[in-house]
Amino acid sequence: MLTRLFLDHPRSVDESYAQHARFASGFALRLFAAAFAATVHAILPFMFEKTASRIVADLYQRTHTRGR
Repeated sequence: MLTRLFLDHPRSVDESYAQHARFASGFALRLFAAAFAATVHAILPFMFEKTASRIVADLYQRTHTRGR
C-alpha cells in the first residue's frame, strides 16, 4: 500500500521516484521564479515584462505530454 502511494504516479510518467522528485522540485523552483517575477512586475511594470509567461509556457511544453 505505502509503496503504491509513492510509486504509482512516478511510474505513470516513466520515472523512478528519485527522477520524479528531481523533476517536480525543478518545476516548483521555476514556478517560484515565475511568481517572484510576476510580483516584481506588479510593483515595477517595466521589469520582467514577459518572464513569468515565458516560464509558464516552457513548463507547459515540458509537461503537457508526459505520461501519455
